Amino acid sequence: MAYSSRLPSDTEFELSTSELTGALGDSVTVLPLLVALAATTSVSLPHVLVGFGVFQIVWGLYYGLPLSVEPMKALVGLAIVGSLSYPELAAAGLLAGGVLLASGRLGLVDRLQRIVGEPVVRGVQFAVALLLLEAAIGLSVGNVPVAAAGLAIVAMLAVAGYRQSSVLVVLGFGGVAAVATAGVPTPTLPQATLFPAGTPTFSGAAIEGTVAQLGMTIGNAAIATALLCGDLYGRDVSSDDLSTSMGVTCLAAIPIGGVPMCHGSGGLAGKYAFGARTGGANVILGAGYLALALIAGGALLAAFPLALLGVLLVVVALELGRAALDPVSGVRSLAIVTGVGFLGVAVNVGVAFVLGAAVFRLLDR
Repeated sequence: MAYSSRLPSDTEFELSTSELTGALGDSVTVLPLLVALAATTSVSLPHVLVGFGVFQIVWGLYYGLPLSVEPMKALVGLAIVGSLSYPELAAAGLLAGGVLLASGRLGLVDRLQRIVGEPVVRGVQFAVALLLLEAAIGLSVGNVPVAAAGLAIVAMLAVAGYRQSSVLVVLGFGGVAAVATAGVPTPTLPQATLFPAGTPTFSGAAIEGTVAQLGMTIGNAAIATALLCGDLYGRDVSSDDLSTSMGVTCLAAIPIGGVPMCHGSGGLAGKYAFGARTGGANVILGAGYLALALIAGGALLAAFPLALLGVLLVVVALELGRAALDPVSGVRSLAIVTGVGFLGVAVNVGVAFVLGAAVFRLLDR
């Protein structure tokens, strides 16, 4: 049973079972990262979920497509592992939002991507994957039996062909365990206030993280997503338009307690693989996030098993690492990707990004 209509953009909008299952394709990596972020920083999970709910709906209706709305993984990953505090994460989100909005309006996205180089962007992805894996191990060692059980669930579902869904299953088990410990939460509206989790701090770490994130965002969230809109949906969506909408999202969401958000080719592909074909998937998922925000309070989050959180981060880290390394071809590109990745872990991602971009430009002459 489906409800469909025509939006002003003449794009079909549908609410159906396939749109519902497609909506889940975008939540596979989003929810684990948000839970991990809330467990390791001062961020307010209900406020973050409100931001995701609102902008899933906004961009689903605006574009008429099941565009992904996901965390900026480099910045959120750095916050999870302790390299950025939430106030620094918020500052980085405002900086990134300003750059993306200006770049999109001025038509600079394609030029910026050519300057940075794809191997450097993928190197940043690889670095964040390694950092997340490191954090996952630290969380898992606190309760090895629970972590082993979580990994066993993921492995069994992966063998059965449900690799992506396995993350949601583990997240569900963790949620049940949290409810058993903390009790059934009472729905509560998040407090409406500016910067509820702390005033943005514009530090050197925030600037370095922003620079590293922009390389990933321009390549994956703007250019690659624009190409995928044409490949999967036959729609001509420009990378500059996507950059503009991501800039608006960050600048509007951060002040109300959100996190830096972007579109993403992986999330769009995930929605398509699970059946989403219209912006209806975004409306369904956005409504789900808003409903979840009512019960995602501190007591429930504090009761979530950290060892299972480690399992979730392992899966996210492996997926991000695979996305970074799979498309790489050639010894030189692989050397840049792995070099940026390991340097990002050993020093920091910002330094690795800048040095990697310099090496790429020298070798590309």
